[in-house]
Amino acid sequence: MFLTILHVEDNPLVADAIKDLLAFAGWQVTLCSDGLTALRELQSATHYDLLLLDQDVPHIDGFQLIRHARTLKHRRHTPIIMLSASDHREAARRVGADAFLQKPEGVKELVSTVIRLLHQGA
Repeated sequence: MFLTILHVEDNPLVADAIKDLLAFAGWQVTLCSDGLTALRELQSATHYDLLLLDQDVPHIDGFQLIRHARTLKHRRHTPIIMLSASDHREAARRVGADAFLQKPEGVKELVSTVIRLLHQGA
């Protein structure tokens, strides 16, 4: 299954680890290291099968990005996972995330969560 994932993460070590994990699963990852870059990417016509967002990124936070994505016709039904070191589970769901994983332990559930969300949408 070839997938394209937009990953928003400002910590380079975390970003590289996640990219390696997702690439190992055979998926294409586009990384944005801040909210403004991510916002431009969300507004673009580029297709993404899934959005993976950290909450605490510079300029525009993950909650704002999720809210904005849900207003865009071409992103409205794109599965969104919030991956954050802080427990934002309830708030992430309220703004429109389909899943929340807490770093670092949630990382081991990332691939299975991506697969589950994509199968739900299929």
